[in-house]
Amino acid sequence: MFHDLADSPGEKTADELYAAYEAELVDIVDEAGVDHVAEASGVDSETLQALVDGESPDLDLEDAAAILAVGVDEHPEDIAVLSRDALLLGMTNAVYDVEALSRELDGDLEPREIQSKVEGRFPMTLREFALLHATIQERVR
Repeated sequence: MFHDLADSPGEKTADELYAAYEAELVDIVDEAGVDHVAEASGVDSETLQALVDGESPDLDLEDAAAILAVGVDEHPEDIAVLSRDALLLGMTNAVYDVEALSRELDGDLEPREIQSKVEGRFPMTLREFALLHATIQERVR
């Protein structure tokens, strides 16, 4: 799951966490091959090639989970759900509600938007996941 990929996430910036997530995805695509990962994940080969080429394409959490699933032999849905659950648990441990988290993010994401993304009702990008994860974990530590 994404929340487990980086050591000491509370000591990393959102950009550092995103880079760790992306590096893991690149390793999976490099090892398994673009065509295999495209077929297994449903993510188009152009996006995967851009990822490998260091172009940092925008991936939503579900697509990133589908890529990760190829390397960890888990169901993509489980990866996405458990990653979102980790955010909710972190919010509980950090005593963050969505309003406080939104304020901490300087309004980059509105409270309702955060809630909908964490609950899986709105799509969340991997960058947004990294931002939320880093912000929450920084407060937990």
